Amino acid sequence: MDTMLQYAKDMDQHDQMSTFKSEFYLPENQIYMDGNSLGLMSKRSEKTLTQIISSWREKGIDGWTEGEEPWFTYPEKLSERVAKVVGARGNEVMVTGSITVNIHQMLSTLFHPTPERSVIVVDELNFPSDIYAVESHLKLRGLDPSVSMRKVKSNDGYTLTLEAIKETLTDDVAILMLPSVLYRSGQLLDLKKITEMAHAKGILVGFDLAHSAGAVPHQLHNDEVDFAIWCHYKYMNSGPGGTGGLFIHERHHHELPGLAGWFGSDKSKQFDMSHAFSKAEGAGAYQIGTPNLFSTAPLSGSVELFEEAGMEAIRNKSLALTQYLRDLVKMQLNDFGFADVTPIADEARGGHIALAHPEAARICKALKQANVVPDFRAPDIIRLAPISFYSSFMDVWEMVQRLKKIMEEESYKTFTNERNVVA
Repeated sequence: MDTMLQYAKDMDQHDQMSTFKSEFYLPENQIYMDGNSLGLMSKRSEKTLTQIISSWREKGIDGWTEGEEPWFTYPEKLSERVAKVVGARGNEVMVTGSITVNIHQMLSTLFHPTPERSVIVVDELNFPSDIYAVESHLKLRGLDPSVSMRKVKSNDGYTLTLEAIKETLTDDVAILMLPSVLYRSGQLLDLKKITEMAHAKGILVGFDLAHSAGAVPHQLHNDEVDFAIWCHYKYMNSGPGGTGGLFIHERHHHELPGLAGWFGSDKSKQFDMSHAFSKAEGAGAYQIGTPNLFSTAPLSGSVELFEEAGMEAIRNKSLALTQYLRDLVKMQLNDFGFADVTPIADEARGGHIALAHPEAARICKALKQANVVPDFRAPDIIRLAPISFYSSFMDVWEMVQRLKKIMEEESYKTFTNERNVVA
């Protein structure tokens, strides 16, 4: 028997997280490798969403204050649990908004430009929405993005170096905002080193954790990160468009929210209806409007699974799965022009492997026809993300065998090499 196949069988046999697979709804005969874009539904998430629906049906408006999970304090209680996933104190995290809305909130709150310091540093590989948010925010402040937004350059088009980041941190920089994991290549940045490097120059640091929250253990409080934003619908399986999250270090909690709304009020005074804003303590102050309970409730069930598994076990299995995947690619797909562009070291990669190929779009279409769900990112990246909760090592083996067959038979050539409207 192929030693790599036997390895998969042995790893699955001894996988302490294998019991979690039954917690998820898995499409029959499908190999799902796109949990880094949208995680699958868990039975726990379905249950907590149903509970909110039931409380609305049975209690009407009294659901805000009555029942097992009153809606009025639902986000705050959930935030204390999510805080443990990202290594924060309970009062430093808020389940609210979306990544883009929370970027606007954090910049509105913490960006205080002066004639001497008015630059926000981002990177040229970042997800477009982050760039749009920074550009529009600078314009609202009367600043020219071509002057006040600086991009860290990439040497290879896939990754960033500490040296390149450091070069951008001149005396006119107020905020450095980077992704924790680069969405195309899967490179994991060293948040602690970057934060220390920026703080040494008086620069605030924020991270977009979209591709690391729930996949990579973080220590946001201890690493002295100033702020972070993320979504919960990828590795944290909260459902499409699920409510996002923000972290603001407690040393900044004196700051009034730049975008104020009534749900940022002190809970005991919120219904006084005073036009004088009474700021809540902690990260709750940086909520804006009434929370969308239906988009928040699934996260409560999902977090139960994280609490039971623990981030260390999740990360260890993720690293083993992605290492096995890249080993198989190297051994079995070496003749087909794939370039593994994800950094090699464990400490430098997130939860997915990125393969560059000139025919990437059509290969992804062929994989879907073969009942494998991959992820395409323009112009030439195939992202593959085996997920600790519901992916097995045999899933990875079988996925690579299907990909190998596609390449050997050149069946991908029956598709156009153009992305779909939604890639």
